[in-house]
Formats: sequence, structure tokens, C-alpha cells
Amino acid sequence: MIQLNSFTEKDFALFKSWIRNERELMQFAGPIFTFPLTDEQLYRYISSLDKKPLKVVLSSTGEVIGHCELNFENSINRLSRVLIGDAKHRGKGIGGQIIIAMTDLFFENKKINEVDLNVISWNISAIKCYQKIGFKINQDSSEEVFVNGEKWLVLNMILKRDDYQKKAE
Repeated sequence: MIQLNSFTEKDFALFKSWIRNERELMQFAGPIFTFPLTDEQLYRYISSLDKKPLKVVLSSTGEVIGHCELNFENSINRLSRVLIGDAKHRGKGIGGQIIIAMTDLFFENKKINEVDLNVISWNISAIKCYQKIGFKINQDSSEEVFVNGEKWLVLNMILKRDDYQKKAE
């Protein structure tokens, strides 16, 4: 099990250690940061009024193992910047737990009827994780980005309250 706690400047060093190159930064964060990640960028990030950065903590040990963000930019309720930092924690269902916890935070507000997220099309394991929870690919919204001359297709996925399934096995 995991907990989502506030991401603060005390978390900067560990967070930066998880991002080894421009490709990883783009996959995880999109274009809001530039590589190499600096404390200055992270101070701006945690001061943003339309983003709520969170750290992912293993309940059993208290170890910080990842990062995520609730994004309220442009009146869109978006799950953003989900990262399990250390590869030893990947592939264990923690990503699904993170998405469920984030979605629960949004859906506590009864006025919110859908949330979305963006994902790189080649990140099949993430897409499958999101689909198990009820997210569907939004056929009307995708974009192409270029990373080191390579073209990536960014898919948008939407979860409507009525389609929400709290399972990520």
C-alpha cells in the first residue's frame, strides 16, 4: 500500500536522482522541465497554484518511492507526472495504486465527473494499467512531440466517474 504526501524541497535530491537523462524527463514530465533538472525549476514547480505535486510513500516502510501530481490547469482535472523512481518497485502494481489514490482525491469532489491523463503511446504497460482502472483513449485528442529527433505520439485518456473501477491487478 502507498500514501500520497506533499512534495517539498526536502524531496528534491531524491527526485532529481530518478531522472537520468532528457528522454526520461520528457517521458515522465512532458515539457514543463528541462534537463538537467535544477532546484530552481523545482521551487517554481512547488509554488504553482494549479498543480499539487505529491510524493509516493510505501506505507509499510515510509520509503519515498515515487512522485505524482494533481493538475488543475485550464480547469482540467488531470493526473500528471506519475513516476515510480526506483526500478525495483516497478511491475508490482504500485502504479495502479497511485492512479487509484489520485483519482479518489479528485472524485472526493462530487462536482468532478471525469479526470484525464496523457501517456506516450509506446508505454504499453502504463496504458494497460490505466485501462484496468477504467480510463479510455480519447480518440479526439493526441499530439506529437519530438525528443532528440524521435517522434512520440502522446495519447490522452479519460476516466468518467461511472467507468471508475478501483482495481489495478
